[in-house]
Amino acid sequence: MGLDYQQEQKRVNSVMETIKEEKNRLEEETSRRKHEVIDIRKHFWDEVKVNTDTFDDYLETIIGLRQEAQALSVSQSSHRHATKRLSQLHRMEEIPYFGRIDFTEKGSSTQEQIYIGISTLSDRSGDNFLIYDWRAPVSSVYYDYQPGPAKYDTPGGVIEGTLEKKWQYLIRRGELQSMFDTSLTIGDEILQQVLGKGTDKQMHNIVATIQQEQNRIIRHDQGRLLIVHGAAGSGKTSAAMQRIAYLLYKYRGHLNADQIILFSPNSMFSSYVSNVLPELGEDNMQQVTFQEYLMHRLDKDFQVENPYEQLEYALTAANTPSYSSRVQSMQFKASIHFFKSIQSYRQSLELSGMVFKNITFRAKPLVTAQQLTEQFYHYGTSLRFPNRLEKLKDWLLKKIKEVEKAERAKPWVQEEIELLSNEDYHKAHAFLAEKRGYQREAIADYEMEPKALAQLIVYQKLKPLRKRISSYQFIDFKGIYKQLFTDPLHINNWLEVDAPDEWASICQETLNMLDKNKLFYEDATPFLLLKELIQGFQINSSIKHIVVDEAQDYSPFQFEFLKRLFPATKMTVLGDFNQAIFTHASEQVNFDTLTSLYGPEKTELINISRSYRSTKPIIEFTRSLVPNGAQIIPFERDGERPALKKVTDYTELHDSIAEKVRALRQADYHSIAIICKSAEESYRAYESLAIIDGIKLLKTTSSEYEQGVVVVPSYLSKGIEFDAVIIYDASEHIYNDESLRRIFYTACTRAMHDLQLYSVGEPSKFMRDALWDGLVETC
Repeated sequence: MGLDYQQEQKRVNSVMETIKEEKNRLEEETSRRKHEVIDIRKHFWDEVKVNTDTFDDYLETIIGLRQEAQALSVSQSSHRHATKRLSQLHRMEEIPYFGRIDFTEKGSSTQEQIYIGISTLSDRSGDNFLIYDWRAPVSSVYYDYQPGPAKYDTPGGVIEGTLEKKWQYLIRRGELQSMFDTSLTIGDEILQQVLGKGTDKQMHNIVATIQQEQNRIIRHDQGRLLIVHGAAGSGKTSAAMQRIAYLLYKYRGHLNADQIILFSPNSMFSSYVSNVLPELGEDNMQQVTFQEYLMHRLDKDFQVENPYEQLEYALTAANTPSYSSRVQSMQFKASIHFFKSIQSYRQSLELSGMVFKNITFRAKPLVTAQQLTEQFYHYGTSLRFPNRLEKLKDWLLKKIKEVEKAERAKPWVQEEIELLSNEDYHKAHAFLAEKRGYQREAIADYEMEPKALAQLIVYQKLKPLRKRISSYQFIDFKGIYKQLFTDPLHINNWLEVDAPDEWASICQETLNMLDKNKLFYEDATPFLLLKELIQGFQINSSIKHIVVDEAQDYSPFQFEFLKRLFPATKMTVLGDFNQAIFTHASEQVNFDTLTSLYGPEKTELINISRSYRSTKPIIEFTRSLVPNGAQIIPFERDGERPALKKVTDYTELHDSIAEKVRALRQADYHSIAIICKSAEESYRAYESLAIIDGIKLLKTTSSEYEQGVVVVPSYLSKGIEFDAVIIYDASEHIYNDESLRRIFYTACTRAMHDLQLYSVGEPSKFMRDALWDGLVETC
């Protein structure tokens, strides 16, 4: 071992020297390129002789402009690539590589040593690889095989051979701290070290510890849809982030970060994962929440409830009179049945039911809604629905032209002219002069005719109306959506199943909201779908891949909508049925409906059951909370058993929590979450625990994940992990309904090293099995 270690340290030294040399060369190049870009921008017009006297002069000017623009573009691109490579080299100085495989290709007697790191590095000649990028085809052998027969895919075909040995390295800033000859997929030694660390403010890359099942997710490249179902802490999100980096590497030149969107659960989560791709030397993809997209499309017309307001209602309003009908509304409007009923309803509008708005000008109707309806249906069904709308729009614009002519001689126009300021008058004069062909220097010679000015005034006054007509704002989308609910029996015309028992109440509540220009969250996507089906989908064909995290929180309705919104995309969705906390998922939670999105032949489902986040005792406890928990396999990392403390009142609760936080801080835990069921409970807890120094309250509006001691509602903690978790009140009083089981499970699975539960009175029945089996210590 001693000799091997010395040889390996020598190699590390040599690699570090090569990194340093390439870094120095690139620093000089980036400095030179930067000055080139600045110089070209500064003297751009000096190098171009602008002459438009003849066609040849004009052509010469255009060619000169193009050459200068091309030179600028080349310099900017070279500077960008050099800067990106420099960023990779800085990271490689920290950790140049982490693995090695000794591989003998079939038919060859030569054993090749392949070292693997976050990026490729060649020797000075450029002919030999010192380090292979973890995404390179041959690197997959490191993640997928134990010593013995092995193979990997390349663009030229499958390469077969023998994996002789596999090594792991722990290198920090040029010092080889440890190395392992391992026959495991990834040696537990390094994974134990990584998992045993405290949490950080941001998620980091996992390239040194990717497991075989995660590698399958990362390199999967068939079909349209990849569904990843995995237990809490199984590395779904981490694998998905490395997957994006892999796709950007494999399809460089054809795919860039701007063509990928991550739909994340909230802004805080977006901040949490924002570091992973830059760590791997890639640009960040676009990140958005589904709510942000809805708001972008709807907030001009409606006040839209957000998903957490909906969830907060579900968690806190159980004793209100309309609770039952509202829960049915959430479930039904999220279903595939309602999606199909919207489609059927839209089809029925071919024959009747379109609602339009009056077209008014200066408070007088130009065309009534009734006239628009008659004109639309006058065209008949021989014309396709979109063509009829287009024809109606053209008919309206023609009417506006007629109105324009008629208005010019009316008294109000003369009044407007008299009220024009000097500045506006001169602007109108210059505009009309240029329109008549006057050169800029001869504008003063133009004598403006009163008729021309009147024509311009009327044209400008009608411009907003023409714009509204061109964007189909004469359609009353709210009125059309309302028709679904005006008569509870109407839904039977478009629904293939029975409506919910409390459909009449649902209809009335929906109408009440619409009358106030508000939308329940469960109405936002259906309303938008109906609008798109009427006026034509505003599709985005430039997006090539979307990743949907916490996919169990999306309804079938929303997935169907995303499919139509991004017709050219491939999709990766990540989820855990046991964390399906939204009301629409309360009855049946699985991805069967997703399989039908693109069809079974274009869909693959990968299940990952091993959980890495928490210690073995914590996982043994949390898996006892859910019906299928036995399928969750804990990683062998020891730790303290979760503890339950029963207290008599909230004064004792708050004193106990404060004492526990002090102990956790002394144990050097940096992130401690006090998790409550709802935002309402979180606020009360935060107020009562103000005695804890530096305590923070995380809300739905929080844009960044903060370390330290935080109070957080259960649903905002999803996707994030903490060194220690305190369940604020795990009593039967708080967690008493079966619908809350998954919320409780989600909260408990956030803990990496320490889980403490408190109960004011009797503990929740969800823990009964864990208490009986001795999985939880009671104190």
